[in-house]
Parts: sequence; structure tokens; C-alpha cells
Amino acid sequence: MGKKRIVVKIGSSSLTNEQGEIDQGQLHEHIHALAAFRQANHDVILVSSGAIAAGFTGLGYSSRPVTIKGKQAAAAVGQGLLIQTYIEKFKEFNISSAQLLLTRNDFSNRERYRNAFATITELLERGVLPIINENDTVSVEELTFGDNDMLSALVSGFVHADQLIILTDINGLYDGNPRKDALAKRIDFLEDIRDGMINRADDTGSKVGTGGMKSKLLAAKTAMTLGVPVFIGQGSGDQKLLDILQGEGDGTYIANQSRGSVNTRKQWIALHSEVAGTIYVDQGAEEAILYNGKSLLSAGVFNVKGTFHKGDVVNVYGTSGFLGKGEINWSSDEIKKTVEKRDDARGVQNSAEVIHRDGWVKMGSE
Repeated sequence: MGKKRIVVKIGSSSLTNEQGEIDQGQLHEHIHALAAFRQANHDVILVSSGAIAAGFTGLGYSSRPVTIKGKQAAAAVGQGLLIQTYIEKFKEFNISSAQLLLTRNDFSNRERYRNAFATITELLERGVLPIINENDTVSVEELTFGDNDMLSALVSGFVHADQLIILTDINGLYDGNPRKDALAKRIDFLEDIRDGMINRADDTGSKVGTGGMKSKLLAAKTAMTLGVPVFIGQGSGDQKLLDILQGEGDGTYIANQSRGSVNTRKQWIALHSEVAGTIYVDQGAEEAILYNGKSLLSAGVFNVKGTFHKGDVVNVYGTSGFLGKGEINWSSDEIKKTVEKRDDARGVQNSAEVIHRDGWVKMGSE
């Protein structure tokens, strides 16, 4: 097996005990499995929950806090405890580790996005194991990832991982709730995740975690759109991550070979950018950008809504509805003037490039 790059997400329920304290036995096993993966010459990025769960007892809470200020205070206490434990444990295997705390703003802001990518890339090249968590101490509800499942999916696409492994306390996806239905059967492999499956899933997290199976399915679907195969399940022993990578994991594999990797620039456009306006294109332009791999030319644009500038991201609509998003090369005023001049000239075509194909992401329905 060649060198692989994986993202491993470990949830609070897999790190802590019922009292919310770090479970040293579970942590010991995770550390040994991650170390074994590194010793097999693979890259690994760890997305670890557990900060709030590890910190709330230190604040005198009897259970996980539900208020924003309570969560943020618990995270402030627990994050230090969590990363200190990781650093000390990894040192036993001569593995250096680094902490990155991210928020939604770090993804939506283009400069921060590039900086985060550069930092993670440099750490991996230097043989350092990145440990990533949401920055719960400063995040507000409107700007959170929702849970670390989605964060792990975005990171897996971000670093062009060969696989995302989501470790949880259930051994994969079932066609029913295995905790309530004794006849529920596990699904060993999926090629796609449909909305109906997500809607039927239970999203009730554990006492110390936030994400249930619905959040994991949403995360898996996002990772799949970025060309990253996913495993959801559990394992035991030092070799569990290597077993999962070799297709022998105790859980569900989700993969579709027809979906290729999405480059970092297009990931930002599709998932993180703020849309500044909308342009509407004719059927010829629609066919060119959807099926022929062409850039969008001004001759195909017939209407503009909103005010935007060169470098902004806009939605693109065609005769069949929403087509996708793209980084615009012209301002809204410039495009409007071009459309007006073309209409006045009756047939004179301007072939200037409005959206280059490298800055275009198809997102509409087939």
C-alpha cells in the first residue's frame, strides 16, 4: 500500500467517560492506533472533539452545559487539558503534534482559508501531526460548523485526503435504529447518501457530544462531493486505523469512484464563499459551461442582479435554473453596460471572459 493521507475524527463519546472526564483507556487506544498509522508512513490529521466534555466538570457543572457562555467557558478549560494530554502521549512515540483551532470565519475568509491550508500542508511536510478542533471559546452559534463531523469533512476535502474516518460509538450505519430495533441490519457499503436517508436519521448526540448519525451522514455527503471516501464506525486495538484503511473496519464504507478530487480553490467557491450577486445566461452559454468545459463569456449573459466587483463570487442561473457559482472577472456595472451595448448593437458579440472555467463550480441538478 502506498502512502495515504487520512483525516480521523474522534468524537466526545469516544474520548470521555460518563462524568465528562477524559477516559485514559480510550485515549490510550486512539493514540496507539494513530501512532501505528504514522509508523506505517502515512499522513494523518486528527479532528478531535472533547474540549467541552473534558472541561465542564472543572467549572462545577454536573453535565454538559447548554448555554453558549457555559460551553465556551468549558471549552476554555478543557481545550488546554485535551491538547496537553495529546502532546504528552504522542511524545512517547517521538511524534510532534500541533493544535489548530478553526471557526467558520477561517473558511469563509479567503486569506485565512489559504493560510490555514498552507499551515496544515507545512506541518504535514515537516512530519508534525495536526490536531484540529473548532474554536468553541469564541464561536457564536451562527458561525459554527454545527459539530466536528462537518469540520472533519471540510478538512478532509481541504487537504485532499484519501479517506475520512469518523470514529463513533456505533459500528456503522443501519437500516433502522439498532438501539431500538433488534432486526436493524448494518449497511456495509454505500455509493451515495440520499436526502431521505439523512432525514430519517437520528441526530441525538451523547451526553458529552453534539453530533448524532444525521450529522455524520451530512458530513459524509459533503466529503463525498469533494471526492473523499468515508468510513463511519468503530474499532479496537492498535491496528484499527490500518484495518479500516485496508477495508476491514467495523462499520460502513461510503465511496463512489466516479467522483474525483475537487481543487482547493473550487472548494472555497462552492462551500465557503459569500455570494455577492447573480447573473443569468442563455442556453448556449449554459451548455458551454456545463457540458463542454468552457469559460463563461459575456456574450452569453443577458441579465444581472445585485452589486458585485471583480473577484467576488456570484450565482449563475440558466434556462434550467441554478447552475453553479463562479468567481467573476467583471463588476456588475461593467457587465450591465456590455449587455446594454450588445442589445443596442443587435447582434454584435463581445467575447470577453466573465468567469474562467478554473473559477467555476457546477452545483445545480443534473
